[in-house]
Amino acid sequence: MHRSRSARWLAPVLVPLLAAAAAVLPAGPPASAEGIVNLYTSRHYDSDEALYEAFTKKTGIAVKTIEADADVLLARIQREGELSPADVFIAVDAGRLQLAVDRGVLEPVESAALEARIPANLRHPDGLWFGVSKRVRVILRAPGAPAVATYEGLADPSLRGELLIRSSGNVYNQSLVASLIANAGEDQAATWCEGVVENLARTPQGGDRDQARAAAAGEGSVAVANHYYIARMLAGDDAEDRAAAEKLTLVFPDQDGRGAHVNVSGAGVVASAPNRDNALAFIAFLVSDEGQRLYALANFEYPVVPGVGLTGVLEGFGGFKEDTLNASELGSLNREAVKIMDRAGWR
Repeated sequence: MHRSRSARWLAPVLVPLLAAAAAVLPAGPPASAEGIVNLYTSRHYDSDEALYEAFTKKTGIAVKTIEADADVLLARIQREGELSPADVFIAVDAGRLQLAVDRGVLEPVESAALEARIPANLRHPDGLWFGVSKRVRVILRAPGAPAVATYEGLADPSLRGELLIRSSGNVYNQSLVASLIANAGEDQAATWCEGVVENLARTPQGGDRDQARAAAAGEGSVAVANHYYIARMLAGDDAEDRAAAEKLTLVFPDQDGRGAHVNVSGAGVVASAPNRDNALAFIAFLVSDEGQRLYALANFEYPVVPGVGLTGVLEGFGGFKEDTLNASELGSLNREAVKIMDRAGWR
């Protein structure tokens, strides 16, 4: 689900290799089949199947999916060219969506209906992709942890040796740094990254859920993760994970400032889509009230459409103020973010 930092710089070398890897994926569905939407998605959640089945039940349009890493999918679409069966491309981070934009894979779409449903900061300004769910990068505090409540606080010297966060190769962290660049400039973002490195409790390792587990186990007292990982731990069947999550306090950062950093899963229409109308109908369903509730219920992501009610764990988290930076900037500033993280020694 994420592209490594080194892959970004070695793209000219890796793309042919990724294309070769894509060749071993199952063959795609036919390019011109009626009543079908061909979905290339980097989301690997079983819960999304319920979403696709609901769309098919409502419209009669079958959803044929190809799941792989976003880089592999983009290489496959480019290799398939005009004969590609791909109608819709979905990625789990604005950084990946920008990669699709940069490669010319997506077609700009003008849709008053989509624009009315999705706030402007959660869709590409030229209609190249549309956010379909939100994820929030939150702070998790163990008992006795410093009362850090802002992203800036993560770099404060009072947190020396206490911070747990995954590597700089993780696109979620790259997008967080991109948001800092957009809000405060490159110099302050660089200073922040240096402070984060100074405060690390250990060499970055594992995923977001591993940061939460480590905080609960006392390896550090403050962790950074996307909100849905802690939600899954709280609602899941794993007793150890549930007990670990219950030890932690979830903090939506910067509530007295710009608000918590928000990223998106987003969908775009592929430029060569053989079933363009079906692609638009599919994206419209994803942001319908029904589609938005399914995202929230099944995967603990937040709806992008205002007014869709929450239940369960998400309702328990309560409301929060969010940064309204346009998510497309997270992708356009990715390269600068990676450079700054490299210079700070964030591994």
